[in-house]
Amino acid sequence: MINYDLKTIKAFVFDVDGVLASTKVFIITDGELMRSSNVKDGYAIQLALKKGFDVGIITGGFSNDVATRFRKLGVKYIYTCSIRKLEDYKDFRKRTRLKDKQIMYCGDDMPDYEVMQKVGLPVAPADAAPEIKKIATYVSPHNGGDGVARDIIEQTLKVHGLWMDEDAFTW
Repeated sequence: MINYDLKTIKAFVFDVDGVLASTKVFIITDGELMRSSNVKDGYAIQLALKKGFDVGIITGGFSNDVATRFRKLGVKYIYTCSIRKLEDYKDFRKRTRLKDKQIMYCGDDMPDYEVMQKVGLPVAPADAAPEIKKIATYVSPHNGGDGVARDIIEQTLKVHGLWMDEDAFTW
Protein backbone atom coordinates (compact mmCIF):
# COMPACT_ATOMS: atom_id res chain seq x y z
CA MET A 1 0.00 0.00 0.00
CA ILE A 2 1.14 3.49 -0.85
CA ASN A 3 1.60 5.64 2.26
CA TYR A 4 0.28 8.89 0.75
CA ASP A 5 -3.12 10.53 0.42
CA LEU A 6 -3.85 9.22 -3.07
CA LYS A 7 -6.99 11.38 -3.29
CA THR A 8 -4.66 14.36 -3.88
CA ILE A 9 -3.07 12.75 -6.97
CA LYS A 10 -4.22 14.25 -10.28
CA ALA A 11 -1.31 13.26 -12.52
CA PHE A 12 1.13 10.43 -13.17
CA VAL A 13 4.55 11.06 -14.72
CA PHE A 14 6.84 8.22 -15.73
CA ASP A 15 10.39 7.67 -16.89
CA VAL A 16 10.64 5.05 -19.65
CA ASP A 17 13.80 2.94 -19.42
CA GLY A 18 13.79 1.11 -16.10
CA VAL A 19 10.17 2.07 -15.33
CA LEU A 20 7.78 1.55 -18.27
CA ALA A 21 10.36 -0.62 -20.01
CA SER A 22 12.88 -2.93 -18.41
CA THR A 23 16.52 -1.95 -18.06
CA LYS A 24 17.39 -4.39 -20.84
CA VAL A 25 17.29 -3.13 -24.41
CA PHE A 26 18.11 -4.73 -27.73
CA ILE A 27 20.40 -2.80 -30.04
CA ILE A 28 19.23 -3.30 -33.62
CA THR A 29 21.28 -2.88 -36.79
CA ASP A 30 20.97 0.89 -37.18
CA GLY A 31 21.99 1.43 -33.54
CA GLU A 32 18.40 2.11 -32.45
CA LEU A 33 17.33 0.63 -29.12
CA MET A 34 14.35 -1.70 -29.07
CA ARG A 35 12.32 -1.74 -25.86
CA SER A 36 9.38 -3.74 -24.63
CA SER A 37 6.45 -2.35 -22.70
CA ASN A 38 3.97 -3.97 -20.36
CA VAL A 39 0.42 -4.20 -21.77
CA LYS A 40 -1.08 -3.88 -18.27
CA ASP A 41 0.82 -0.61 -17.80
CA GLY A 42 -0.65 0.60 -21.10
CA TYR A 43 -4.15 -0.40 -20.06
CA ALA A 44 -3.83 1.47 -16.75
CA ILE A 45 -2.43 4.59 -18.45
CA GLN A 46 -5.29 4.83 -20.93
CA LEU A 47 -7.83 4.24 -18.15
CA ALA A 48 -6.28 6.99 -16.00
CA LEU A 49 -6.55 9.35 -18.97
CA LYS A 50 -10.21 8.42 -19.48
CA LYS A 51 -10.82 9.20 -15.82
CA GLY A 52 -9.42 12.71 -16.21
CA PHE A 53 -5.91 12.25 -14.85
CA ASP A 54 -2.98 13.84 -16.65
CA VAL A 55 -0.15 11.52 -17.69
CA GLY A 56 3.34 12.53 -18.69
CA ILE A 57 6.42 10.77 -20.00
CA ILE A 58 9.87 12.22 -19.33
CA THR A 59 12.75 10.21 -20.76
CA GLY A 60 16.36 10.89 -21.58
CA GLY A 61 16.12 8.52 -24.51
CA PHE A 62 14.65 9.10 -27.92
CA SER A 63 12.66 6.68 -29.98
CA ASN A 64 9.87 7.42 -32.41
CA ASP A 65 8.38 4.07 -31.41
CA VAL A 66 8.22 5.02 -27.72
CA ALA A 67 6.59 8.38 -28.46
CA THR A 68 4.13 6.71 -30.85
CA ARG A 69 3.20 4.05 -28.29
CA PHE A 70 2.27 6.59 -25.64
CA ARG A 71 0.56 8.97 -28.08
CA LYS A 72 -1.67 6.06 -29.18
CA LEU A 73 -2.63 5.54 -25.53
CA GLY A 74 -3.66 9.21 -25.39
CA VAL A 75 -0.67 10.72 -23.56
CA LYS A 76 -0.28 14.40 -24.53
CA TYR A 77 2.79 15.30 -22.48
CA ILE A 78 5.77 13.40 -23.88
CA TYR A 79 9.28 14.71 -23.30
CA THR A 80 12.07 12.79 -25.04
CA CYS A 81 15.81 13.50 -25.09
CA SER A 82 15.37 15.14 -21.72
CA ILE A 83 18.77 16.44 -20.68
CA ARG A 84 17.57 17.74 -17.31
CA LYS A 85 14.28 16.17 -16.32
CA LEU A 86 13.50 18.82 -13.72
CA GLU A 87 13.06 21.43 -16.47
CA ASP A 88 10.62 19.21 -18.39
CA TYR A 89 8.80 18.42 -15.16
CA LYS A 90 8.35 22.15 -14.49
CA ASP A 91 6.91 22.56 -18.00
CA PHE A 92 4.51 19.65 -17.38
CA ARG A 93 3.41 21.19 -14.10
CA LYS A 94 2.89 24.58 -15.72
CA ARG A 95 0.91 23.15 -18.64
CA THR A 96 -1.33 21.05 -16.38
CA ARG A 97 -1.65 23.82 -13.74
CA LEU A 98 -1.06 21.29 -10.98
CA LYS A 99 0.83 21.59 -7.72
CA ASP A 100 3.71 19.30 -6.82
CA LYS A 101 1.64 17.53 -4.17
CA GLN A 102 -0.87 16.48 -6.87
CA ILE A 103 1.74 14.71 -8.99
CA MET A 104 3.25 11.22 -8.79
CA TYR A 105 6.59 10.65 -10.51
CA CYS A 106 8.12 7.21 -11.00
CA GLY A 107 11.82 6.99 -11.74
CA ASP A 108 14.58 4.46 -11.32
CA ASP A 109 17.96 6.15 -11.64
CA MET A 110 19.98 9.30 -10.95
CA PRO A 111 18.50 11.49 -13.74
CA ASP A 112 15.14 11.14 -11.92
CA TYR A 113 16.46 12.26 -8.53
CA GLU A 114 15.70 16.00 -8.74
CA VAL A 115 12.14 15.47 -9.96
CA MET A 116 11.49 12.87 -7.28
CA GLN A 117 12.56 15.35 -4.61
CA LYS A 118 10.05 17.89 -5.96
CA VAL A 119 6.83 15.86 -6.47
CA GLY A 120 4.27 14.95 -3.86
CA LEU A 121 4.54 11.22 -4.46
CA PRO A 122 7.95 9.89 -5.57
CA VAL A 123 7.78 6.22 -6.58
CA ALA A 124 10.46 3.72 -7.58
CA PRO A 125 10.35 0.22 -9.08
CA ALA A 126 11.78 -2.64 -7.00
CA ASP A 127 14.99 -2.70 -9.05
CA ALA A 128 15.70 1.05 -8.90
CA ALA A 129 19.06 2.46 -7.88
CA PRO A 130 19.54 2.55 -4.07
CA GLU A 131 19.66 6.36 -4.02
CA ILE A 132 16.28 6.51 -5.75
CA LYS A 133 14.67 3.93 -3.49
CA LYS A 134 15.91 5.89 -0.49
CA ILE A 135 13.94 9.03 -1.47
CA ALA A 136 10.85 7.20 -2.75
CA THR A 137 7.70 7.36 -0.65
CA TYR A 138 6.68 4.06 -2.25
CA VAL A 139 8.80 1.30 -3.75
CA SER A 140 6.64 -0.92 -5.94
CA PRO A 141 7.11 -4.67 -5.60
CA HIS A 142 7.40 -4.75 -9.43
CA ASN A 143 10.59 -4.26 -11.41
CA GLY A 144 10.76 -1.73 -14.20
CA GLY A 145 8.83 -2.95 -17.24
CA ASP A 146 6.86 -5.45 -15.15
CA GLY A 147 3.76 -3.52 -14.12
CA VAL A 148 4.98 -0.60 -12.02
CA ALA A 149 2.60 1.87 -13.68
CA ARG A 150 -0.33 -0.53 -13.31
CA ASP A 151 0.44 -0.94 -9.60
CA ILE A 152 0.47 2.82 -8.91
CA ILE A 153 -2.46 3.75 -11.13
CA GLU A 154 -4.65 0.88 -9.90
CA GLN A 155 -4.10 1.80 -6.24
CA THR A 156 -4.84 5.46 -6.97
CA LEU A 157 -7.97 4.83 -9.05
CA LYS A 158 -9.32 2.46 -6.38
CA VAL A 159 -8.98 5.20 -3.73
CA HIS A 160 -10.80 7.61 -6.06
CA GLY A 161 -13.54 4.99 -6.62
CA LEU A 162 -12.73 4.86 -10.34
CA TRP A 163 -11.27 1.39 -10.86
CA MET A 164 -14.19 -0.98 -11.50
CA ASP A 165 -16.84 0.77 -13.55
CA GLU A 166 -18.04 0.77 -17.16
CA ASP A 167 -14.77 2.34 -18.40
CA ALA A 168 -12.79 -0.54 -16.91
CA PHE A 169 -14.11 -2.95 -19.52
CA THR A 170 -13.05 -1.03 -22.63
CA TRP A 171 -9.86 0.12 -24.30
